[in-house]
Order: sequence, then structure tokens, then C-alpha cells
Amino acid sequence: MYKAFLLKYAEIGLKGKNRNVFENALRDQVQTTLARIGTYHVAREQGRIFVECPDEFDYDETVAALGTVFGVWGICPVVVIESTDWEEITKGTGRYIDEFYENKDFTFKVEAKRASKLYPITSPEICARMGEYLLNRFKGLRVDVHNPNVRIHVEVRTKTYVYSQIIKGPGGMPVGTGGKAMLLLSGGIDSPVAGYMIAKRGVSIEATYFHAPPYTSERAKQKVLDLARIISAYTGPIRLHVVNFTEIQLRIYEKCPHEELTIIMRRYMMRIAEHFARKDGCLSLITGESIGQVASQTMQSLNATNAVCELPVFRPVIGFDKQEIVEIAQKIGTFETSIEPFEDCCTIFVAKHPVTKPILSAIEKSEGVVTEEMEALVRTAIETTEVILVSPETIN
Repeated sequence: MYKAFLLKYAEIGLKGKNRNVFENALRDQVQTTLARIGTYHVAREQGRIFVECPDEFDYDETVAALGTVFGVWGICPVVVIESTDWEEITKGTGRYIDEFYENKDFTFKVEAKRASKLYPITSPEICARMGEYLLNRFKGLRVDVHNPNVRIHVEVRTKTYVYSQIIKGPGGMPVGTGGKAMLLLSGGIDSPVAGYMIAKRGVSIEATYFHAPPYTSERAKQKVLDLARIISAYTGPIRLHVVNFTEIQLRIYEKCPHEELTIIMRRYMMRIAEHFARKDGCLSLITGESIGQVASQTMQSLNATNAVCELPVFRPVIGFDKQEIVEIAQKIGTFETSIEPFEDCCTIFVAKHPVTKPILSAIEKSEGVVTEEMEALVRTAIETTEVILVSPETIN
């Protein structure tokens, strides 16, 4: 029955004179996403994005793909009536109700929209006349303008679009309209969720992962690649920087107080991630930290790690408890991968009794012991970093 989709947006409609920039970005993002699964025609028209499907397409696959596009508030499968003639509109709407609703015992309301004021029938008249037509044709139908079981939408444009189903989209803003940020991506539950949430605000994502062979396995690295691939369905392709962090961690482990290992290690991670962020034009860093979740995520610890950064650090899950983060991870498809038993470098070199309220001056003093030799190690880590372009099509 369906050969097209009408896509609704919400927040974009609040934009002013530059609204068309966001609409075009959304159209382009929809086109790019659907190109992975087939040849679709995507067009923008007066507050809507229209998707015309090929003759052969998978309905469920198409809906799933559209459900990954930030900026899409509602996905409406539509019946297209190739006319604005009133008789054709009524017949087409009647066929739609007859085919889509096997049980005709429900209340309904007609909601109409005409793209041009030159169309001879006003929107209220369309509602009244269509309601009368449907009542006469289907005896089980009843009108309820306040709380109907079904809302039948009729939009008259150059063609007429009829629909009664609105599938919830992810919302947010089109990726790329909000700048670019660098995500510190680990193999855990939190950081992929953090990347997803910032991307939902229109931010393009790059990522940095800290690998510590032989203490972390190649499977741990593959796990992070898999997580990047999953979230790239929402964010678009991700440049993943894989940093060999082993020598830096070993030197910290050998010469710094063990209760401060995690904080000093995090500070070097932030420095390196910020280097790549600046190099690639990112305007901020993103982490998956949540206050109090672990020792390195107390207010004092976060202050100590923030002190090495000049770029702002965004922590979108900072006020979430673990279950709230898990629920988002399950929704976006990263949870099962995140809980695979392959540890990252943070968990391998964790101290038995980490400091929970570090004093910045004390951390800087401890760090000073390794500063001189660390410059060369950091430079080597940066120069040997592997950059992998990850997309939904990336082979596991």
C-alpha cells in the first residue's frame, strides 16, 4: 500500500531565517542514510520531507533506517493520491481506510492541510466534507474531535497525501548542524551513549580510543570498533583514533603514587584527545562520566582531569544513574556489545584504593616526576596513532 513516507520535524520548525539550512541538512541526511539500503528520492517541501520509495523496497528496513536520522520527529507512511481533484481524494482516502483498517469500529477525526491558499477548499471544509464521506461509507465509524482512536491526515499539495500513522522518530537536530566534537570512546556502556546524546543535538562525532597491548587484547579493540559502527548509524561515519597507550601507562604505574594512577592516566588521555580534537577542528571533548559512579568521577576527580583541557568537556550523562544509561544503551543497540568481557586499559591499570578526593596541586606534583620523559612518549603515541574510518557498512 505504501510507496512513500512523509517525515515531520519539530525543533527545526522553531528556527528563524536560517530554517532552510536545517531543512536542507535533514533532507541530505535522510538521503545519505537511505542510500545504504536502496535508491530513494528525497525532497523538501513546505515544512515536510518526502521520501518516494523504489518499486521494490523493504518497509521495515526503511522505517528502521529513518529511525536513525536525528531531526526526524515523526515517520508517516503515506498513501499518495496523484491528484488534487476532490472526488479522487475522497475515493483514495476511502480505499486507504478500507484496506488499512480491517475493523471499522472506531472513532476518528480528520485533520487537513492545504499547501496553497489558492486551493478552492479550505482546510476546515476538507475536514468536514471528508468526515461526512467516511461516515456515509463506513457505518462503524464515529466522529470524536477531542480524543479519537484514529486521526486521518489529508495534506493537499501538488499531490495529495493521506496517512493515519505516525511512528516516533529520534528527534533532535540533523548531524552536522552543531559543529564537531571528539568523543573519548571506551568499551564500556557510558561513552557510546554520551556520543549518541551529543550527536542528537546536531554535533558530528570523531572518537579516540586508548589501546594498551598486550594488556588489552585485539578483541577489546574490535569491541570498540563494533561500538563505533553501531553509533555511526546515527552519527554518520566516525574517524576513530586508536592510540597505543601502553608505554604511557607503564611509566605512570612505575613512578606515580598508585592511588593517583587513574586520575593521572585520565589527564594524559584528555591531553591526547584534545590534540586530535584541535587538529581535526573539533570544538569540544565528550566523555561518558557520571558523578560518583566510580572513584575517577567524583567532583574533585573531574576537576583534576578538566584542569589539563582548554576545550570545553561535555558530559551528557553526568546526572544519570546507571540504569538510565543502560536503558538508552539498550535502545540504541550498544548494550550487548558493551558488556562483552573484553577489558579496556582503564580497567586493567586500576588502583586497589584510588583516591576519591584528589587535590589538584598534589596531582600536579606527582605528575611532575614523569613530565620530562612523558613528552617523548606522548609524541610517539600521537605519531603512531591508527586512524580508522568507521561507518555502518564497516566489516566486523
